[in-house]
Amino acid sequence: MSDATRIGILGDFDSKSPTLPAIEKSLQHAAAKLGISVEATWLATPSLLEANAHKVLEGFDGIWAAPGSPYRSFDGMLKGIEFARRRDWPFLGTCGGFQYALIECARNVLGIKDADSAENNSGSKNIIIHLVACAVPDRKKGAPKLSGAVPEIRLRPGSYLQSFYTQDTVVEEFFCNFEVNPDYEWAAMEAGFPVVARGPKGEIRAIESPSHRFYIATLYQPQLSSKPKHPHPLIMAFVQAAADWGRKKLEDSVLE
Repeated sequence: MSDATRIGILGDFDSKSPTLPAIEKSLQHAAAKLGISVEATWLATPSLLEANAHKVLEGFDGIWAAPGSPYRSFDGMLKGIEFARRRDWPFLGTCGGFQYALIECARNVLGIKDADSAENNSGSKNIIIHLVACAVPDRKKGAPKLSGAVPEIRLRPGSYLQSFYTQDTVVEEFFCNFEVNPDYEWAAMEAGFPVVARGPKGEIRAIESPSHRFYIATLYQPQLSSKPKHPHPLIMAFVQAAADWGRKKLEDSVLE
């Protein structure tokens, strides 16, 4: 049996994506810094609807909901996120993963069954995620349309997220056309996921759960600013939480 910490990445991998390959690299940056081994496996969203999907997910120590919306399976992505939330598996969601974490909570915690993203053109009256109010300008020539550094993000003092950064403001990489509809900001708090990061105009940039082992979702993409000699602090915290959970699962199985 491998001693590696296993990370399941929910999403539809595309090697040509400007952001997805950075996920596995950032996990290895964190692993090297922590002195542990990490194995990452992509789980295509349609596979998350299969009958044995929960058994597959149980084999991982941490779950990362990746960018890439619209996904091949809307329901598959929600199922994978629901598993992490209900079963208290270490969870990190970025960009589309952040958006779908909010939709999953709205649907399955608050009972807003038609909660949706404007991107899906579903005609829902409860659009939790809508178009960004102001696109982030290109950072460099040839960069994808909405990529660039987000203007200063304010972290909530005392939050887990702030403790990982050990600072109150950060600048992160942004690569998204959609963000939280402010009319539904109440839904995050009501579902037990307080807002812990905001943009210059109060825009929601991250949520976390104070009652889960590790559950954080960010609209920005920390994997894009991770470097071999400077692993991203949020990703390091996620990998550490996954490693701790993997050890606990193993210890519990020995005691049974």
